[in-house]
Amino acid sequence: MSFLKELVSVIMPSYNSKDYISFSIESVLKQTYPNWELIIVDDCSTDGTPDMLAEWAKADERIHVINRKENGGAAMARNTALDYSSGRYIAFLDSDDKWKPNKLELQLRFMEENNYAFTFTSYEYITKDGEQLEKQVHAPRIISYQDMLKNTIVGCLTVIVDRNIIGSFHMPNIRTRQDLATWLSILKKGHNAYGMKEILAEYRIGNDSISNNKWKSAQKTWFVYREIERLNLAKAAWCFSHYAYHAIRKRI
Repeated sequence: MSFLKELVSVIMPSYNSKDYISFSIESVLKQTYPNWELIIVDDCSTDGTPDMLAEWAKADERIHVINRKENGGAAMARNTALDYSSGRYIAFLDSDDKWKPNKLELQLRFMEENNYAFTFTSYEYITKDGEQLEKQVHAPRIISYQDMLKNTIVGCLTVIVDRNIIGSFHMPNIRTRQDLATWLSILKKGHNAYGMKEILAEYRIGNDSISNNKWKSAQKTWFVYREIERLNLAKAAWCFSHYAYHAIRKRI
């Protein structure tokens, strides 16, 4: 199949991630699909992460490390990686999450066989220590722009985008929910996102200020509705009520 020769650019932002990033990198190295480049952009870490990343870059020529000169947040780090990347396909993985070994191969096959340009997969939660939890997020078959406004179920760690079809894109420079805003900008052009039922990624949850982080996420989601998507108050409130419902369901 033609997808076997296509380069996948894996985008990974990093900030003070020395405790987990090696597990994330190893999950890319273990992929059954070998034609990838891993672009790690470190956002001025202070915990020794840059030294660790330098060693990884020496170990495999497919790993590229970019060290930012000033901290700008995950969106700017991802955009730096996007500008550097050369792959047809763009995949995302955060520095504390993991992929299953056949993630790229199965997902690219799914895209090739169906001519899909924007796909995502189901995923499961793991603890801060990497232990599996009995909690999974199951990807719906298809998500449109209007669907995404009501249900932010697409996990960034599971997304692959075909730039030959979607075109070049960047993330808006906001500190959180930049992934949601990005998916909305792509879907708003008339594309759909297609989900795979297979669980192909592991999302790590921490124990620090979880309720506070949920509140901040809700606030930023509202910001995306009102300031980026420019929804009127009634439409934003209607979408937010659905978002809240689905967010609670994801965590039950």
